[in-house]
Amino acid sequence: MSCYELEKDSLDGARCGVELSGCAAAMEKERDSGFGFMDTSTYSSSLQGGAQGDQQGYDVEFDPPLESKYECPICLMALRAAVQTPCGHRFCRGCIEKSIRDAGQKCPVDNEILTEDQLFPDNFAKREILSLTVRCPNTGCGHKMELRQLEVHVAQCQFATVVCPLCQQAVWKNDLDDHKSNQCSRRLVDCPDCMTRFVFEDSQIHEQQCPLANVVCEYCSMELIRDQLESHCDTDCLKAPVACSFSYFGCPHKMQRNDLAQHMQEFTQMHMRNLAEFLRSRSMLGGSAGAASASGGGGGAAASCEDRAGAGLGTGPPCSCGQELQHLRETVVELEARLVRQDHQLRELSIRSETQVTQLAEVRKQARTLEDTVHELEAQQYQGVFIWRVAGFSTHLRNQEAGQPVVIHSPGFYTGRPGYKLCLRLHLQTPTAPRCSNYISLFVHTMQGEFDGQLSWPFQGTIRLAILDQTEGKHHVEVMETKPDLLAFQRPTAQRNPKGFGYVTFLHLQALQQGQFVRDDTLLVRCEATPRFDACLRREGFQPRGPEASL
Repeated sequence: MSCYELEKDSLDGARCGVELSGCAAAMEKERDSGFGFMDTSTYSSSLQGGAQGDQQGYDVEFDPPLESKYECPICLMALRAAVQTPCGHRFCRGCIEKSIRDAGQKCPVDNEILTEDQLFPDNFAKREILSLTVRCPNTGCGHKMELRQLEVHVAQCQFATVVCPLCQQAVWKNDLDDHKSNQCSRRLVDCPDCMTRFVFEDSQIHEQQCPLANVVCEYCSMELIRDQLESHCDTDCLKAPVACSFSYFGCPHKMQRNDLAQHMQEFTQMHMRNLAEFLRSRSMLGGSAGAASASGGGGGAAASCEDRAGAGLGTGPPCSCGQELQHLRETVVELEARLVRQDHQLRELSIRSETQVTQLAEVRKQARTLEDTVHELEAQQYQGVFIWRVAGFSTHLRNQEAGQPVVIHSPGFYTGRPGYKLCLRLHLQTPTAPRCSNYISLFVHTMQGEFDGQLSWPFQGTIRLAILDQTEGKHHVEVMETKPDLLAFQRPTAQRNPKGFGYVTFLHLQALQQGQFVRDDTLLVRCEATPRFDACLRREGFQPRGPEASL
């Protein structure tokens, strides 16, 4: 009789004692074979519930859910090392042994007298539980396996979390290498400028201190390396603030370095007055010091230079005041000469700059004229067949969905040489537009061209408009005939005729999603204009759609 039958039949203690030896023998046989799941150490967080002797049941997700007969009444989890009691109840070995030690020698279910010696292993239940299907507990992993295989799977699962050895952050095992290389805040990186190696989380600090990092001068916005910034601001930057050269003599002004020469020129008289006041004050201070020295020393050797000169004394040390005055006078003369030279240089630079500005404007004007000529020659080569590439169409669609008007004009093109000059106008109708919401409107406009004087007006002929399918060739085509009595086909009096002729509801925007009309974010619009009506269209059985009123 099996252990399961013992529980099911609820046999008395004597009978359980008879069958105990058979179950114990089966347990010892299974233990000797090395088979079992409870001895795992790798998956301790999910499969182990405490110390080795007090392990609770298997805390895993079963699929399908665990049956109640395999559930421990104490820990309410799947039975681990299942044992039976003489009263026919199943428990985890660790749970029931702990209950007997802590709560007394009785069964937790029916309070029958129970000792550890009376417990016997339920190998049948153990095999059944180890054969049940469970899910991998790691987030993101969808593997299912038998419970006995879970330990091996968890040890190899790429979705298992491991601790980064650098930042101690828990990451997925399969992302560890990428984390250490690209995401870890403690990874080592090299500065691209000075090649210094540092920890990534210190990047901002290093960027603020790197001597070879590119920085921008706060005054002139010039880009240079940090080591050059100080000398650049002190000597080279034309927009750096500098003090006047006469600040030592009392000038309070500060200005940009490139305005210093103009300041020196405009305030020359003030600088001279400041210099004179400075020299006068120095002379007065020198005289006062000499008088004080004479009264304090009581001798002719300490008299002032003026007194000594008046007395005709030639002895004693030479006076230094005259030397200082002479040096200051030479400095003033040198500065005045420098001012004159700088003024001449400024005048020459100003004249040269004005000349260059005039020449540059002329060159730009000629370049624009050449561009217009090239565009005009290109337009004349189309021979009435023009394919318009409307790039960035997704941006126009977003603006249309937001209710913003979207109106785009194509470049001009000629129907021949000589020929009429035309252009296209594409209008994306907003969702709130009456009667034409979410439609593409397409119109043709006449333009002033090089050959208008050689042509007959109004323009007459056939115009074929198409939005091209860029994959399967299922183009959306409409053909219309010009109407000479409309202003849209009269000779234009402005660069582009404000009146157009075409279709308000040329193509619904939903139709763009049914075909391959937009590819690489580009819409292709084709226009074929024939100045004379081609009667063969009607002979072939093609009836052109009547055009709608233009907007």
